[in-house]
Amino acid sequence: MLENVVEFFKNLPAKNCAECGEKIEEQSECYSNTCEKCNSL
Repeated sequence: MLENVVEFFKNLPAKNCAECGEKIEEQSECYSNTCEKCNSL
């Protein structure tokens, strides 16, 4: 059962910025949907 959960998270697509579409470097406990560049504007 645990292997299925791990596989699920491994197969999730990369998270992209809602403003510019650039791939976001994901961090734990981070729920932002914009990249650092767009976040600072």
